[in-house]
Amino acid sequence: MALLASALGGTLGMASGIFIVPILVLFGGVGMHAAVAASIVSVIACSCGSAAPFLEGRLTNIRLAVVLEIATTLGALTGVFLAGAVPVRWLYFLFAAVLLLSARQMLARRRDPVAAAGEGGRRSWADALRLHSSYPERTGGGEVAYLVQRLPAGLSLMYGAGLISALLGIGSGVLKIPAMDSALRLPIKVSSATSNFMIGVTAAASGAAYFIHGDIDPGIAGPVALGSVAGSVAGAKLLMRVSNERLRVLFVTVLVVLAVQMLLTACGIDLFHPSR
Repeated sequence: MALLASALGGTLGMASGIFIVPILVLFGGVGMHAAVAASIVSVIACSCGSAAPFLEGRLTNIRLAVVLEIATTLGALTGVFLAGAVPVRWLYFLFAAVLLLSARQMLARRRDPVAAAGEGGRRSWADALRLHSSYPERTGGGEVAYLVQRLPAGLSLMYGAGLISALLGIGSGVLKIPAMDSALRLPIKVSSATSNFMIGVTAAASGAAYFIHGDIDPGIAGPVALGSVAGSVAGAKLLMRVSNERLRVLFVTVLVVLAVQMLLTACGIDLFHPSR
């Protein structure tokens, strides 16, 4: 199950924990605390496993990832301080609304061309930080150059992604991809690969805290990590072979499913345990 979850998460640039936690809790009989700790290990393994193929394929924009991670971390720290100030039910409604809005925006961008290097106007933050890059497109052939656009807007959305993820205790990868797609106008493959790199950095910090407190159960985390590494490698190879159009449709589908799940949770409806 970890292999399949990480293959999907690696392809979409999302934290595999968003799939692994409910799998362990609902079907594995694992406690929530142990499941979350195991999912953190899974995210680290997934990010490390897919790092080599993505870097070799020149899909990961490391310079951009470092800049965006600063905003995400600040948002997460803010979320930690605000935890408990907002009712959880309204947070789920907010998260569902953000997911649906992101899905709509990503569908609207299906036909938008990628801004190639040399098309920019006045000098921007991305120019000063040298964030523009290119990647080889295996499905279409040739080198695809792209511009990183509207960096301030992207940083603001990354801050919000870190804030919401900290308040809800979930990975922010599901929000990072739409932010990079809508604000920064990145190709979907670059967004997914860069997000994979970023979630590994964030999870490593959380994983250290779980490890120090002794919350990681090797009997659970070990098999999950092994499956995650294998799944992430398979997901990375799939990402480089699938077309941008199909990848975008798959990601939008996952966003809609997660949004429906969040709405049901906000309304107190549990499909797996209706009596609760």
